[in-house]
Amino acid sequence: MCVNATQTPVNRSFKARIFEMIFSNKEELLSLYNAVNGTDYKSSDELEINTLENAIYMAMHNDISFVIGFYVSLYEHQSTYSPNLPLRYMLYISDVYSAMTKNMNLYGETAVALPAPRFIIFYNGAKKRPEREELQLSALYKVKEENPSLELRATLLNINPGFNDELKRMCKTLGDYAEYTARIRQYAQEMPIELAVEHAITECIKEGILAEFLSRQRAEAKSVSIYEYDEEKHLRMEREENYEKGYKLGEEAGYKLGAQQKVMDQVKKKLARGASVEEIASALEEEPETIKEIVDALKAKCK
Repeated sequence: MCVNATQTPVNRSFKARIFEMIFSNKEELLSLYNAVNGTDYKSSDELEINTLENAIYMAMHNDISFVIGFYVSLYEHQSTYSPNLPLRYMLYISDVYSAMTKNMNLYGETAVALPAPRFIIFYNGAKKRPEREELQLSALYKVKEENPSLELRATLLNINPGFNDELKRMCKTLGDYAEYTARIRQYAQEMPIELAVEHAITECIKEGILAEFLSRQRAEAKSVSIYEYDEEKHLRMEREENYEKGYKLGEEAGYKLGAQQKVMDQVKKKLARGASVEEIASALEEEPETIKEIVDALKAKCK
């Protein structure tokens, strides 16, 4: 059973997130691991957290990295879907393995024993995703191969309301976390984000949702929750703005191509009637040099 996280905030140069603040507690993390993998580890002493300090890739750091048994697991919360997650994981796991083997002889004849990696993304973004999906590094390759030399598979678990309910039942804190973030998103549609977060915190404490964690770390939880929501909103607005810019540029390019094609059609018709370059330029109110280029292009096309 998940117990409530009570540890102090993580001191890093980047801002720790709610997911990380909660599951950096080893008891919480062990319960989450058991729920995800169907295992029954009893002691959190069997788990070693090895999250890299100050490791940031493409403005994104891994939330939690840990070793238990023969596996190293990388857990990350995401409210924004990105197909590039496998690439970010590859960069991160390379540094994890580098740290693990820094005192080992990598040029020796004895094989270096590495824990097998597992990559899990807990997704609760607004964009619709299936309950469970696999993201592959090879999907990013320019050339698609049946058996790529380098592959990495990450599992995305949707923890939005109505998805992976059994998983959230097995780890109550994960379910509580999903409920807390869902309420913030809901209330933020009705009131300023500061009030939405305060309302969600007060309500969740009363209802026993992340109650001990939110009570003990209320001020920081509020600050981080506002930061996370603003960050998510900023990224969403940035994507929408880039989409609109791309659409506008495409639209303008389409108009330009259409206008050019119209001029070419008119030049072609007038040439067929025996008009000269100067006559066509005058009729279409274009520069003679422009019309000559079009005429030369049409003649070259006919050869």
